[in-house]
Amino acid sequence: MNPFWSMSTSSARKKSDSEERSVSGEQKTSPPRSSATKKQLPSIPKNAIPVTKPISPITSTQSTNGTHASYGPFYLEYSLLAEFTLVVKQKLPGVYIQPSYGSALMWFGVIFIRHGLYQDGVFKFTIYIPDNYPDGDCPRLIFDIPVFHPLVDPTTGELDVKRAFTKWRRNHNHIWQVLMYARRVFYKIDTVNPLNPEAAVLYEKDIHLFKGKVIDSVKLCNSHLFDQPKMDDPYAISFSPWNPAVHEEAREKMLSQKRKPEDQMKSMHVSGLSWVKPGSTQPFSKDENTAQT
Repeated sequence: MNPFWSMSTSSARKKSDSEERSVSGEQKTSPPRSSATKKQLPSIPKNAIPVTKPISPITSTQSTNGTHASYGPFYLEYSLLAEFTLVVKQKLPGVYIQPSYGSALMWFGVIFIRHGLYQDGVFKFTIYIPDNYPDGDCPRLIFDIPVFHPLVDPTTGELDVKRAFTKWRRNHNHIWQVLMYARRVFYKIDTVNPLNPEAAVLYEKDIHLFKGKVIDSVKLCNSHLFDQPKMDDPYAISFSPWNPAVHEEAREKMLSQKRKPEDQMKSMHVSGLSWVKPGSTQPFSKDENTAQT
């Protein structure tokens, strides 16, 4: 029974018993009550049934993140929005990311490698986030085309993310760290427990052959750069050949924004008074004969 309901009925019963004693007692009479006294609720009918919320056949549970299960979708949406905000703030060089239109648990990305063994490589990938984020396993990162790398599965194209995040810790690990790790593996090669044993052996035993395989892999990925995305999603990252009618205006806008701070500094006219009197090293001093304006 609802505790609030039982408390109300007990108080009503106590009141009715006291009223009966006052009526039965001939010597004790209660003084007349004025209209200014507090209003009393009517007595509860004997056949009344308390109104309570329907009890779900499934017991109330809590999600692993400590919030009630009914708040799970809202908490997940907030967590992913906060993660994407952190990615934007980090400004990782050469890394671009875009959440999917169809599902917030899937993000599209691309990495541009500017120097090193994988120089000029443009690698498109997809991040898959667990539906119980941030309390589940670490996100998965899969390249659209498998890259020849010791830590990339040659069949599925999945990067060995668990190597850096053996256990995903809530409020400690973030998706931007996964992106930074994915960028770093192309500059610092690790061959311990590889997903591609051939790449690991060549890197250790025959670096020249390894470089040749890497160049072929980079060329293969770049040759498919203009292919349509594998997923029918309007937010999927796609590339198109240079078209001056389409891209020139955007290019000029980006370059003008980059040149704007420099132009402002050049056009800035520096003026003011020197606060050191000629022939003196004392600061905040000036010639007494200087005309006052």
